[in-house]
Formats: sequence, C-alpha cells, structure tokens
Amino acid sequence: MKIKVKAYAKINLMLDICARRTDGYHDLFMIMQSIGIYDTVTVKRIKGREIKLLCDMPDIPLDERNIAYKAAQAFFEEARIKKPSRGIEIEIEKRIPHAAGLAGGSADGAAVIVALNKLYGTGLSDGELCRIGAKIGADVPFCITGGTLLAQGIGEVLSKVKPLRKCYITLIKPEFGVNTGKAFSQFDEFGKVHSPDCLGMLKAVQSRNLADISSRLENVFEQFIEVPDRIYMKDIMRKNGALGACMSGSGPTVYGIFENKENAEAAAEELKSYSKDVFVCAPVNSGCKIAVIDE
Repeated sequence: MKIKVKAYAKINLMLDICARRTDGYHDLFMIMQSIGIYDTVTVKRIKGREIKLLCDMPDIPLDERNIAYKAAQAFFEEARIKKPSRGIEIEIEKRIPHAAGLAGGSADGAAVIVALNKLYGTGLSDGELCRIGAKIGADVPFCITGGTLLAQGIGEVLSKVKPLRKCYITLIKPEFGVNTGKAFSQFDEFGKVHSPDCLGMLKAVQSRNLADISSRLENVFEQFIEVPDRIYMKDIMRKNGALGACMSGSGPTVYGIFENKENAEAAAEELKSYSKDVFVCAPVNSGCKIAVIDE
C-alpha cells in the first residue's frame, strides 16, 4: 500500500513569545493558519527495517536530521511497531520553501505520522497523533490538525478558534533562510520592545472580521530578525490593496492578506523583482490531507 499526503504550510497571524522556560524552550501565543501551499509526502512499506528518505530539493538531509525521519521513528516507538516491520520509504516533493517560517519541515513530519497511522492500521486518534508530533517539533501538532488554531505552550496546546474568512494570501520568501533556534537565541539576548495585542487579535479572529484581523497582524520576531527589503515588500503589498502584511514564524517569509485574487496576483507580480519564491494561495481548513491510497 502507498499513502500520498498533502502537507500544508502555515502562516502566523499572531506570534508572541511570552517567556523563556526553565527547560530552554519558550512559552508562545500564536494564532496559526494553514494555507494552500503544500508538499506532497508519499509513504510506502518496503522490505527490511530501513527508513529510506527521498526528496527532490537539494540540501535537505535524508537521515535522522530530517524531521520526517524523526517522525517515523517516534511513530514506530509510540505505536509499538516491531523493528522487522519498520521498513518504509518516504518520498517528499517540496513546494514549501525551506527555512522560511512556513513550517515546511514540520508539515512533512506531520504527513509521515498521518500516513503511517493509515498504512499500519493503528487507528490512533488525532490527539494521540499530536502527542507523537509534539515529541519531534513544536509546530507538528498544528500541522497534523491545521485550519485556524490558537497555539500555546511551546506550540503543542491547541485551541479551536473561528476559521478565517475567504481571502487570498500573497507570500514572498527572500533568497535566504532563518534558523529558528538562532532566532530564539536573539530573543533571549535582546528581548522584545513591546508585546503584541494578543487579546485584541483573538477577539478579531472570533468575530471573523477580516479587516480587523489584518490590521492586527503582528510577529514579535520582526522586532529583532532583520529581513532586508521587508519594509518595501510590505509596501508593495499594501499599495496593491493588502489589508495587512506580516512576517511568518521566525522568517524571512512576508505575506499579505487580500480580499480579491486580482490584487493578490498584482502584488505577486511586482514582488518577483525581489525573489523567485512568490506565491498566491488561500486559507485551507486542514493541516494534512490524505490525497491517494494506492493498494
């Protein structure tokens, strides 16, 4: 059997770092949204006990450094799959830019967990799958569940909020990546100038007022992560009708929210002078979606 899963990227409508924990992690307040850019992750069983990883994007590690590989290991341990039955091949078709603040790696890990649950017929609940995901990455539980969610703790405590209204999202990923660990280290060193209005954003999300939500977009990482030309990229989005613009995750991807597709595409066309990685998409209501089951 072969399982093919669409693994959707995410953006942060709100991201605040509340405090550094004694275990070295950070308490977060994030309102996260799945978007229609996705990697395709195909998982099938093979003979032996090897976890074999394939990817069409260069510079992606194909061993235990990859979160998809870690996801398979964590699933097998939690589901108590014996070693002789652990032979699988994971093939990742990358569309989500790497080191972009869009949870591309976490989405791949989430897809592996979802696929293996189906492939081995283990029947684990979404909550059980999320607990496995939390062991390998803070964004993985969200990527399993997806849609529009409030994420707290280190990202593993998820609460339902009202879904984002229909809109269009233009994204640009500059020609460099940001290491998430280093980004948090900068917070530890410099702190933040002010805290975003988390309660105001939560109220806006619950009211489903797109203009209000867009006016409150904020990411605390923007206070200490330098992204060249970010101000100009946001200006292009706003000039073309964006209701608001913000950076996603630890960056460097910048996005804008638009009411109509024509404006979103016009902004994207103008942004292509800054980067080849420019996308127009829409919100989606799931994190992972099984697309094909090939018997």
